[in-house]
This record gives sequence, C-alpha cells and structure tokens, in this order.
Amino acid sequence: MRIVLAISGASGAVYGLTALRTLHRLKVETHLILSTWAQKTLEMETACSLEQAVALADYCYPYDDLSAPVASGSFIHQGMIVAPCSMKTLAAVACGYTDNLITRAADVTLKERRPLVLMPRETPLNAIHLENMLRLARLGVIIAPPVPSFYQRPHSVQDLVDQTVGRLLDLLGIENDLVRRWGENRL
Repeated sequence: MRIVLAISGASGAVYGLTALRTLHRLKVETHLILSTWAQKTLEMETACSLEQAVALADYCYPYDDLSAPVASGSFIHQGMIVAPCSMKTLAAVACGYTDNLITRAADVTLKERRPLVLMPRETPLNAIHLENMLRLARLGVIIAPPVPSFYQRPHSVQDLVDQTVGRLLDLLGIENDLVRRWGENRL
C-alpha cells in the first residue's frame, strides 16, 4: 500500500505526525509533503524535529517540486491525506489552484478518482470555508475535521489524537490499532 501524506501549516501538526508514525509502524509506503509553514508548526507544536519526521517517511518531496512523482496521475497510490489542512490549502484544492506540490498532488488524486481525505483545522468556520468544503464533498473528497470522540474515555490529548488519526486511516481502508470502536471494552 502507498499513501501520499501532506501536512499543511495549520495548527495541529500532531495529527499529521501521528499519521506518519502509524503508517511507518504499519509498513505502509509513505510519500510525505510538508509545506513551509508545516515545518515551522511541527517544530513549534511537537517535540519532533523536521529531520526526525522526514526520517519516518519512505519519500519526502520539497513543497515546490512540481516534478515530483506524486504530481503525476501515472503515480499509483491508494489515497491522499492532508492533516492538518489549512483553509488556504482547502480553498486552493476547491478551485483547482495547483501552485505547490500539496495542491497539485491533491488535484491529481481527484482527477484519478482516488480517495482524498482533508482534515480542516479552523474554527469558527465562515461561509467561504463551508462553501469550499461543500464543493469538495460534492466531488467525493472526504472532509474529516478533528472532532474528538469521548466514548473511548481518553486519558490524554494523545488518546484524542490517536482516535482521530485512526479514523482517518479507516477512511482509506488501513487497518490500525489506534481506534477504540464503539461498544468495545465498555466500562
């Protein structure tokens, strides 16, 4: 299995990092794209350095490299996740504006009819955000904001992150042990 994982500059780099760590552990081939601001956010919000994050990926491409393999429809993969997804990135994808590798890879994922999962990280949402999300949802994009569930009785922020990332991976058919399913281990 091969997944494209992009991390934009929105707050919530821990979601993308947790997905990257989990995919690495599950031996899923990962093709990582970090926006310029994602690199800064990763270092501000987590204890993980840029070098450590890149080392978890099988491949990592510069944000401005539109000649990277993931920029082509001939590059076969089983889906793409953008976690977190800034409203700038979401708007660009909604409008087909492909000026960087994240938005180009997302555009290619759409045109090739592969699963695209966006985790928008913004609140409150304005009408433009909602209209862009609706436009993308109508195109088959999965909009999966990081809304925590509490039935798993989380003990930490990482428990909440794990549950959310586990559900993202579920959306691409990737079996994982991050999700405590409804009704499992009821207390």
